[in-house]
Amino acid sequence: MKKSTGVSTNPADGQSASAQIDARINAFDDWRGKTLARIRAIIHKAIPEVVEEVKWRGVPVWSFEGILCTGETYKSAVKMTFAHGAALDDPAGLFNSSLEGNTRRAIDWHEGDRIDERALRALLRAAATYNVGRSAERAARVRKGASESKENKATKATKATKAR
Repeated sequence: MKKSTGVSTNPADGQSASAQIDARINAFDDWRGKTLARIRAIIHKAIPEVVEEVKWRGVPVWSFEGILCTGETYKSAVKMTFAHGAALDDPAGLFNSSLEGNTRRAIDWHEGDRIDERALRALLRAAATYNVGRSAERAARVRKGASESKENKATKATKATKAR
């Protein structure tokens, strides 16, 4: 798929990520802009606390405790890639692209495709829950590592004292 261009997404322009995403959407006067706007609205409805970012030469990114998904525009598709999609249940079968990997999954929408809002909201909430779990696991590992370091220091100090 060939990427679409035509929007300045240079962070030096001083635009917020939301303004850059607005510009990206408005750059398309066809179904792609409408589809990306609809996806964005569903994301905000599913996860009101979502953070919008723009990365990788203008790609809209939505994050909550880590990247949830991206919204890419191509000539014949709008692609929504879930960063950890392979770990998510997809009972509605929305994932239809990037199915071969063990990390990401994507949904490609083409002109005329209908978005199943209920299923997409459920998938977004599952992605947010997954990210929160990963954050909690990382925090626990950090806490465990900090307490192990304290224990190691105490053990070394005790051994040094006994060796004297």
